[in-house]
Amino acid sequence: MYAVIETGGKQIRVEKGDVIFVEKLDAQEGDEIIFDKVLVYSNRKTRVGTPYVKGIKVFAKVEKQGKGKKITIFKYTAKKGSTRKKQGHRQPYTRLVIEDIQA
Repeated sequence: MYAVIETGGKQIRVEKGDVIFVEKLDAQEGDEIIFDKVLVYSNRKTRVGTPYVKGIKVFAKVEKQGKGKKITIFKYTAKKGSTRKKQGHRQPYTRLVIEDIQA
């Protein structure tokens, strides 16, 4: 049994017991999140929504809030000595454990 959910502008295929990383959600560690924007649900028979499948909910538990690895952004203009800029960025994420898919 699996489902495709929509969160943070992305679509993620999930099954019971999966650990997923999504865009940062406004929740505390240990909170339960319910996803009702389910695009595809499959349990012997596949159901595709238009745009969402009605009556399907995915339950997940927040395991951790964190930041990803640091990436370096370096911008410069060729042949100009003064236009160089170095930046870093760490993308925040939420780590979820999928507990149940209810039909």
